[in-house]
This record gives sequence, structure tokens and C-alpha cells, in this order.
Amino acid sequence: MTSPLPYERDVCLAVILAGMSLRYVACLTAALIFVQIWPGRVLVVDDPAAAYPRLPTERLYVEP
Repeated sequence: MTSPLPYERDVCLAVILAGMSLRYVACLTAALIFVQIWPGRVLVVDDPAAAYPRLPTERLYVEP
């Protein structure tokens, strides 16, 4: 899957669910919106992004 905003930088997200850390990649805009919707459940981490899958439904966070 490719980024919905290919001109933006990708960041790595650590989503915390039931004590587990799930790592995903998302474009910066989608990541910022995701963090606002799920405060306390997600961290933006400094980690090489290429090894992780893209955030599921990432496109929904950046399209009207």
C-alpha cells in the first residue's frame, strides 16, 4: 500500500492496545489526526519506518 499523501514524510506510530505495542507507518497528516483521536493510546516513535505496515484505514484520516 502506498501513502495517500506521497509528498509528505512518513512517521512510525506505536499503537498501545491491551498492553501490546503495534507499530505502523503513516504519513504525517494522518498520524497527527490519529494521535488527536486516540490520545494516550498512540506514540510517535523514532524508528525506521520501512519495516512496518501502513496504518490500516490511513486514507480515511486525510480524505474528506
